[in-house]
Amino acid sequence: MILGICGSPRKQATEYVLKESLKMLEEKGFETEFFGLRGKTINPCRHCDYCIRKKECIVKDDMQDLYPLIIEAKGIIMATPIYNGGLSAQLKAVMDRCRALGAVNFDFMRFKVGMGISVGGDRIGGQELAMQQILTFYILTGAIPISGGAYGANMGANFWSQDTLEGVKKDDQGFKSLRKTIKRFSYFIDKFEMKE
Repeated sequence: MILGICGSPRKQATEYVLKESLKMLEEKGFETEFFGLRGKTINPCRHCDYCIRKKECIVKDDMQDLYPLIIEAKGIIMATPIYNGGLSAQLKAVMDRCRALGAVNFDFMRFKVGMGISVGGDRIGGQELAMQQILTFYILTGAIPISGGAYGANMGANFWSQDTLEGVKKDDQGFKSLRKTIKRFSYFIDKFEMKE
């Protein structure tokens, strides 16, 4: 299963692009699951070490619904709007709260495949910095980060929405970067085989 996590608190451009990416993967035969953070309560990590001692997160909120999806997923797509030149607080909270999964099983993300999507209201508004944060999360947790490669996608799928849903739909360059990244992401998942 491919899990798409939408880090936007609004139903606009980021959610649209992520759902389009999941459709592309479904057309390639993958099962997908969408998890939007809009309307959800995902509190910040307290770094209280309760998870280290008790093997579960002390904070009981909507993250409890996301934990099993992360564990089950073979591939993960994290999508974020750009806030203050970086990723959203909602998506960062998800990353930080995954500490509880690592306390139960240090290798909870090992060999999963991850990609990122960033959507900025400005053409150069922090998309690459947000993408670095997403890819760094994958690296730190043992997942395999996938980019779109050189010539048009580089670190992943980056969009310029002009702060509107219509704007993102017209971003041909953004969709080119998405198609390239989805192609590499799906190819890797399809071909990657772990030898025990």
